[in-house]
Amino acid sequence: MDAGPAGLRVRVTARHDVPPPSPEMVLVQALPKGDRGPLAVELATELGVDRIVPWTASRCVTRWREDRVDKGVARWRSVARAAAKQSRRPRLPEVTDPASTRQICGLIADADLAVVLHEQARLPLAELTVPSSGTIVVVVGPEGGLTDGEIVAFRAAGAHAVRLGPEVLRTSTAGAAALAALSVRSRWT
Repeated sequence: MDAGPAGLRVRVTARHDVPPPSPEMVLVQALPKGDRGPLAVELATELGVDRIVPWTASRCVTRWREDRVDKGVARWRSVARAAAKQSRRPRLPEVTDPASTRQICGLIADADLAVVLHEQARLPLAELTVPSSGTIVVVVGPEGGLTDGEIVAFRAAGAHAVRLGPEVLRTSTAGAAALAALSVRSRWT
């Protein structure tokens, strides 16, 4: 036990290995306007998301210009770090660089379950079988909704278009609601 520069001594009396949660939860979040992006990141982090993927959907009002991408990602990472501390999570969620629709299709194809929240979907999220391991991807579109082309691409990659309920949630809260519903059926049991 060595004294540090300020004379502080630290003794480790116990160490715990906390395995990563299973299944892995990935939120693909379309860029909302204003402070709704950080709100979506904060809520998802508090609910245990493992990875957050920013996505510029066709109908996103907000666009992270090339010279502002680093600033936007840094802000989301900072919010995730603060929310993880507040909720006493042992792991920080990864906030990736923004992904294209094609890259999102790749995530979906590799997932054990992928859902796209869509207000016109007939299939309720509650009717899906949720895996207890692997990767679950939740795609949340922008306030303006997903284009038909995005829905077709995501379904072709293997995603299920689902609805949460009769109400249409804002993009900033829809991901959190879906993560909570999926966690009740997989992680929180």
